[in-house]
Amino acid sequence: MPTMHLHTTTTSTPEQFIDGLTDFGPGRSQLFGNSTDDYLVVHARGPHDADVTEGSAGIWERLHYDWSDPSHVVLTTTDSNIWGGRSGHTYDLNRQPDGTTAVNVTVVREGKNLRGRLLGLVVGTIGKRVLTKAFANTVKAIEARNAEPHNPDVS
Repeated sequence: MPTMHLHTTTTSTPEQFIDGLTDFGPGRSQLFGNSTDDYLVVHARGPHDADVTEGSAGIWERLHYDWSDPSHVVLTTTDSNIWGGRSGHTYDLNRQPDGTTAVNVTVVREGKNLRGRLLGLVVGTIGKRVLTKAFANTVKAIEARNAEPHNPDVS
């Protein structure tokens, strides 16, 4: 079962990072390249959790998002066409004294069928490079979103 650990430091606060992570509106693919609007379904959303199906390119998973602890966000795969078992993502967000945030992500991929097991082998070998690049793009997109000037409506 491939388990990958990713780390970066971002200028976004933990709250800004969680806002990006839990923005299930149109255009989610601008933050997460592997989540297209065609697959996105928000089944339920509460103040600190959500039940969401997302994916792209023929791969989808239904995730339970739990951000009740703002320093430890857990995404648990509850259904998928290829992932099962203990699959999911965990984000640990640690505010740094210099105002940045250390982000540590653990991604677990357990294939639930032949296609999932084969993809799991790929993810476990060359996939970390792809996930690292996708993660870096997400962090940059969240930072850019937070750097945009706020233009209040003028009436």
